[in-house]
Amino acid sequence: MRYINKNESYSIALFLLILLIFLGKYSLDFGFALKPYMIFLVLFFTIHLSRIEFQRLQLFECGMLLFYLIYCLSGIFALYGSASLRIVCGIALYLCCYFLMKSLMGHSTDERIERSLSYAGIVFNISSLFLYFLGLKKLNFIMQGDGIYSLGVFMDREYPRLIGLVADPNYFVFYNTLFFAYFLCNLNTKRNQIGLLLCVLTSLLTFSRGGLVAYVVIFLLYVVILNNPIKQAKLLFGAFLSLAATFYIAVTFFRLDIYSVIQSRVHDVSSDGGSGRFELWSRAWHYFTESPWFGVGASNFLPYNQYQFGDSLQVHNTFLEVLSESGAIGIFCFLLFLFFTVVQLFQHSVHKKKPYLFLAFFGFLLQMVSLSVIINDLFFMYLAILSVYFQQEELEHAKQTTNLWRGGVTL
Repeated sequence: MRYINKNESYSIALFLLILLIFLGKYSLDFGFALKPYMIFLVLFFTIHLSRIEFQRLQLFECGMLLFYLIYCLSGIFALYGSASLRIVCGIALYLCCYFLMKSLMGHSTDERIERSLSYAGIVFNISSLFLYFLGLKKLNFIMQGDGIYSLGVFMDREYPRLIGLVADPNYFVFYNTLFFAYFLCNLNTKRNQIGLLLCVLTSLLTFSRGGLVAYVVIFLLYVVILNNPIKQAKLLFGAFLSLAATFYIAVTFFRLDIYSVIQSRVHDVSSDGGSGRFELWSRAWHYFTESPWFGVGASNFLPYNQYQFGDSLQVHNTFLEVLSESGAIGIFCFLLFLFFTVVQLFQHSVHKKKPYLFLAFFGFLLQMVSLSVIINDLFFMYLAILSVYFQQEELEHAKQTTNLWRGGVTL
């Protein structure tokens, strides 16, 4: 039997961690969700307790912790204290898992992290497509109904929207954003080319308007960053071929009338009020005006909305959710956290060295306008990757500086 060394075991653990993060809907509910990757992290570091390392906090992590502290403290003023207590416990659990993720990734190189992303992205998208096909088959390919779940399909106003391994089509695109950005920026291998095609296909089948707009912006930003006319032309041509192949697969294998669905989704923009989001946003703004400094309290928008309007819906806008629940102080800290992240992205020239991390961040920001992601597994994983990359860059820079200094002394 071949012996697996420590480096290989960490590579396997890293791949499993990334894959398990995308199985978030399969969780145990304790008022907050206990998810597979959380259990995996606890078990892994129970076995490898001596390998836990706590790295120096990055500037953006200080901003992140400040925001979560202020957000949790807003629960002191909450009318629905139990809802605030649940989110505080959830945030504590997520932050513990975040630092364990960082510790695991800190034992890996950039190449191992990116290879794990590549393989996990392909497995995630193939599995989601398989569940989507089985869901349509279970429905006998009858594209009718509303609010019907069938394995990897969610029938939403007669749109067969792909959810795959995730619970919601819009969040599916959000979770796929990191994979999309990585595959787009690393098309030098067949594996990543196939991965990009799979990402485009699955994301289009979600029929998520906000998510797909974010992908278009990511693609255009990448074309601008590339700054190479020949490669830009090849990329645009490849994008055209990918879309053509995607439509062919959707029509041939999934029996979808893509043209009619797209036409309906475009028409719905003016008739459905952003799927009811505009009304939710106005309610969030109203709650903010009633309590402008501290908001209505952490995780209190939902119970307020249920009591006053009978809707069990979140704000579907992270910025307005933070504003309504933690007020002006909370949104200031949240924007400060995002600002620190942008500053460090440019400080480390991430747009040149690791463009996929740069593009993914702005893709996340765009989707936060239509999604509620105050705490989110994928975003925490992205921040952990970013922190480890910054740490390794700083160590490398310190090593080079030391070598130059020693060389100068020797001379």
